[in-house]
Amino acid sequence: MPTESRTARLTVLIDPRKKAVFERLCAGDDTTPSQVVRQLIRDYIEQKSGHSWQSEYDLAEKTATAAKRSRTR
Repeated sequence: MPTESRTARLTVLIDPRKKAVFERLCAGDDTTPSQVVRQLIRDYIEQKSGHSWQSEYDLAEKTATAAKRSRTR
């Protein structure tokens, strides 16, 4: 899967104990909390939309590109 070309910040407030356990579990899997959260978000999008994340990502990119083209004409 291609890496997204841009990023946006998402701030989430959670209980400090849950954060500590989450970070420890991520470290045990040799991954970062950010990687796990990104995967959880992709899985959620796929579950709710019924489409693969890549399809949703491609559609959003095509829509954005088409919108840019129509503004420059």
